[in-house]
Amino acid sequence: MNGAATFKGFSREGLQFLVDLALNNERAWFQPRKAEYERLLKEPLEALCVDLAVEFERRGVALRSDPKRSPFRIYRDVRFAKDKSPYKTHVAASFPWVGHGSATSAGEPERHGGGHFHLSPEGSFMGGGMWHPEPARLAAFRRAVDEQPEQTMAALDEKGFRARFEPVHGEALKRMPQGYAADHPRADLLKLKDVTFDRELSAQEVLSPSLPAILADDFAAAVPVMRFLASLEVEEPAVWP
Repeated sequence: MNGAATFKGFSREGLQFLVDLALNNERAWFQPRKAEYERLLKEPLEALCVDLAVEFERRGVALRSDPKRSPFRIYRDVRFAKDKSPYKTHVAASFPWVGHGSATSAGEPERHGGGHFHLSPEGSFMGGGMWHPEPARLAAFRRAVDEQPEQTMAALDEKGFRARFEPVHGEALKRMPQGYAADHPRADLLKLKDVTFDRELSAQEVLSPSLPAILADDFAAAVPVMRFLASLEVEEPAVWP
């Protein structure tokens, strides 16, 4: 994929828009300013996705960055929420893993992890992994930790990954999952309900036109972990006649 860079960096004006939106989270305030939101945040986020796709290709990172499919909508789903505020006060995008182990029999990517970008006045970050994975995939991770500890830790403790990120983490059980001993040497991993990594981004980074390259370098360092998670052997549920 080739083409001139389109991302010019997010702006302080864009961050201020999110601050103002948090103070005026209602349709009557947002609708007259929708074009401003699109200029300051929606269009730069789409441009980031365009340039990030180029950077992923240059580095051989098997994440998909698409200006139409990667960005999350600004509108909140309030159907079952107590908080009926209609708008998110951040912008974000996701980048699914499309490399080895990512396709179903129909050729469509499975929902098993990838990368994420989050921009907010309170703090911005990049990260990835498996957040709230389906039970069968989480069970596959636990089997790998238990039955293939050397292969698992070779991925999770890979030198380039650990140079940029803390160990994988996430919401965890208070007790060991059923079937595993309380004194298991990898108890911290077996208790995880999410298997994620992240890095906080500075204001200088998110305001920089170099953000696509910065993010691509981070995601490239996380490839061993994302590849490992994508390659987990998920057991299909039994189908009874």
